[in-house]
Amino acid sequence: MQPAGGSARRIVAVGGGVAAFSAASELRARGYDGALTLLSPEGAPYDRPPLSKGYLLGTEDAAKIALAAEGWYAEHEVEVVAERAVALRPAEAAVELGDGTLLRADRVLLATGARPRPLAIPGGEAAYTLRDRADADALRGILVPEARVVVVGAGLIGTEVASAAVSFGAQVTLVDPVDPPLVPAVGEALARRLHAMHAEHGVRSIASVPLGISASGDGSHVVRLADGSALEADAIVAGIGIVPASRLAAEAGIEVDDGVLVDASGATTNPAVFAAGDVSRLRKPDGILARRAEHWEAAVRSGQAAAASMLGQAPPETGAPWFWSDRYGVHVEAVGTLDGRAGGSTVLREVDGVPQAAFLLADDGHLLGAAAVDLPLLIRAARRIMDRGLTPDRAALADPAVPARRLLP
Repeated sequence: MQPAGGSARRIVAVGGGVAAFSAASELRARGYDGALTLLSPEGAPYDRPPLSKGYLLGTEDAAKIALAAEGWYAEHEVEVVAERAVALRPAEAAVELGDGTLLRADRVLLATGARPRPLAIPGGEAAYTLRDRADADALRGILVPEARVVVVGAGLIGTEVASAAVSFGAQVTLVDPVDPPLVPAVGEALARRLHAMHAEHGVRSIASVPLGISASGDGSHVVRLADGSALEADAIVAGIGIVPASRLAAEAGIEVDDGVLVDASGATTNPAVFAAGDVSRLRKPDGILARRAEHWEAAVRSGQAAAASMLGQAPPETGAPWFWSDRYGVHVEAVGTLDGRAGGSTVLREVDGVPQAAFLLADDGHLLGAAAVDLPLLIRAARRIMDRGLTPDRAALADPAVPARRLLP
């Protein structure tokens, strides 16, 4: 494989998610006119966040969640190969496919994503997980009226599945050891408001962990919890995180550590191989390893950065990290960090004592993060404040009468 800086005539992206698609789109936008192949086992890339939202609910179909219209790939001369890569062959400048075919490549982008973290307890293999379209199709078949559903994990995926399940009429129990979850992401006040929504919608929450799952004679299961209780379940769903799919890199001698290690440009320890999306993990210039970014926008940006770097160009500038989630008909957004363990102070925006938004300010007054419920313009303003390094007015942040546009100094 040819290292960055040369003239690549074939680039192969291994993966069919938003990181691979964003890289392909960015390559063409930046003038790359060589061969471009996406190795996507499921065919044309599709968007994954809707799998636990509209697609699971049935309000969006496969065509709706496609990342591009069918004709886009031909128009941009992007070849989609519905095959799985089984090995990188740097010495042969190729990627090996499942049938033994070697696909030649000057440069490779690893955008293999991640797999759901397994429920590592006796009987844990009985739990459903959600990562691809087939998983969502399978879940939709079990989330039926009166079904007893136990969801393990009250993070974003688990909560969205619980929300969908109860909307179908299922009897849902949510199990998580943390009460409330998501404090580092949205702050304690909003985390408590969001967690309280489960009970408001008929979902039972238990602060515990499962110890084992056993089958019952009627096809149901019993989930034993650490607090000594047991839950009868017709279906169990595990949403306890993801594990980066970094085997290809590791076997090719590329450095990995809970993800494929990359710099800000997406470069790995092999100069011809880049990585982006959930499989990648940033190593900062000082050698410190950042937490893997597991959100949609982070995957988009890392794919774009890798595309630029594969062409020897400067990657686009990025701003504060952002994510969103939907549950029980409300929309949650957050930017930056609300994890106050490193210091700073929190400002709440409340209406009749109910928190609508939370802001974390550094000791010098700069904005570190913000989260809000059904206030997207507020988060957009907070993001601009953070990206510009501005110091907002604390009183204005707290005042629900101050519109988002007036928060910018």
